[in-house]
Amino acid sequence: MTVIHQQTVAAGIMQDFRRIRSRAAERKGGEDVLASLLPRVATPAELAAISDARILSEMTRRIFSAGFAWSVIDKKWPGFEAAFLGFEPLRLTFQPPEFWDALTVDDRIVRHGAKIMSVARNAHFIVEVAAEHGSFGRFLAEWPATDQLGLLSVLGRRGSRLGGNTGHYVLRFLGKDSYMLSRDVVRCLRDAGLDVAEPPTSKRDRTRIQEQFNAWAAETKLPYTHLSRICAMSIGENHPAERLRAYMED
Repeated sequence: MTVIHQQTVAAGIMQDFRRIRSRAAERKGGEDVLASLLPRVATPAELAAISDARILSEMTRRIFSAGFAWSVIDKKWPGFEAAFLGFEPLRLTFQPPEFWDALTVDDRIVRHGAKIMSVARNAHFIVEVAAEHGSFGRFLAEWPATDQLGLLSVLGRRGSRLGGNTGHYVLRFLGKDSYMLSRDVVRCLRDAGLDVAEPPTSKRDRTRIQEQFNAWAAETKLPYTHLSRICAMSIGENHPAERLRAYMED
C-alpha cells in the first residue's frame, strides 16, 4: 500500500469509526454505558510482571477451551493447576514420558491427548523465549501492538495449538492490547468498507485488518482492545450490557 493510499484510507476510516462508535453507544444505552463495557488493558509493566507459569496456564486454558464448553473447563481448572504442577514451565520440561502418559487418564482434567502434549511443547516454548527476553511477559510487553500479526505468527509458529483465534484469546485474556477477529468484529470491518473475506484467513486479509486497526489507533488514540470491542458492540446481535459485564467479570 502506498503512502498516499494509506493516508486516504486513514482519513476515511476515522470518519467511519465515528459512526461505528456512535452506533455502538446508541445500541448500548449511551457513551457512559459503552465506556463501562470496555475491558482494562494491562500496562507494559504489568505484562512484564506476569509469571511464566501464569502465561502457560492461560495458554493451556485457551487451548482446552477451544471447541469445548468454557464452563466445563472453568469448573475443572483447579484440577488442571494441580495436574500440571502449577504450570511451572521449567519443571514441566523435566517431566518424563510417564508423567504425560498418566495425564491422559487423569480425571482431574479433560483427557485430550494432543492438547495435553501441547502443554509440554508450550513449556519448552516459554522457557526458550524467557531465556531470550528475560521472561515471556517481558517479550509480550515489548512487542508493539502495531504488529499483532507478527506476534500471532510467532505464537503459531513456535508454540503448539496457538494459531487462529486461540492466539487472539491468549493475548486478550493476558491483558495485552490487541484486537479480536470475532464474527462481529469482522462484520464491522467489512461494513466500514474493508475488502476482506469472511472469515479472513488469508495473509492478505489479515494484513489489511492490521493496517486498518493501525489507522484507527493513530486517528482515535484508543487502545486496540477498545477499538475491537466497540466494533463488536456496533453490529450483530445486541447483547444486554448486564450480560457483557458479567462476562467481563468471569
